[in-house]
Amino acid sequence: MPAASEWNTGPMAAFDLSRNPIHLGLGASAHQEPEFSGDMAWYGGYADRHADDGVEGRLVAVHAFTEDWDSWEMHPQGHEAVICVSGAMTLIQEIDGERIETPITAGQAAINEPGVWHTATVVDQATAIFITAGLGTEHRPL
Repeated sequence: MPAASEWNTGPMAAFDLSRNPIHLGLGASAHQEPEFSGDMAWYGGYADRHADDGVEGRLVAVHAFTEDWDSWEMHPQGHEAVICVSGAMTLIQEIDGERIETPITAGQAAINEPGVWHTATVVDQATAIFITAGLGTEHRPL
């Protein structure tokens, strides 16, 4: 597999963040990632490429939704910022057995704390930027 730097297109080269996420790493570095496939194998490759960054690495990605999420996820090693850029969604967090619902619309953001299970429902459609501390991320069914 090529090194992460081989996907970088150079300074000032534009790319589609929904297709090629960015890794923010140690030393204030930023690397364009290979095309996002949407499957768990992509995330495994991402983790392998940036393992040396440990808990300080962050994945920056854009995802568009027309349906509610079909699972819960949890990031044990760090915070996740969710920034809604269009549409509306409701983030649902499970904290101490209680469901906390936080609606966000374009221009609004919310933060998932480390270790908090979360999912989302979508009103018609939503697009959001996710800045995630992904090390050790877990998933479970709804």
